[in-house]
Amino acid sequence: VSLLFPWNELDRQVIVGGTAKRMSLAESATYFLSRPRESQIAAWASRQSRPIAKRALLEEEVRKLRQKFADGDVPVPDFWGGYRVQPERIEFWQGGEHRLHDRFRYLRDDAAGTWDLSQLQP
Repeated sequence: VSLLFPWNELDRQVIVGGTAKRMSLAESATYFLSRPRESQIAAWASRQSRPIAKRALLEEEVRKLRQKFADGDVPVPDFWGGYRVQPERIEFWQGGEHRLHDRFRYLRDDAAGTWDLSQLQP
């Protein structure tokens, strides 16, 4: 996987590349239960990234779930979970005048348990 964190106003960015691994059910549950109650209900109501005809449908689903869980804790949905990225490379980029950018890449050396740093050409 690749994660990009741009800071356009500062002409900088960080790119992280690595492997994504699904979090365990226990880790996912711990995180879910640490979230605010309204966020837990929103997790139940939303089928993330699926199309919806109109927002009112989502708001109605939230209303129904507030009633359903009014007398107790909000359980962790069986469809809810997360991923953890194990970084293998991280690049720091800073824009430079006339395209003479600064780029520094860290590559993980698992055998040595260290990170190797290289400066890259723009």
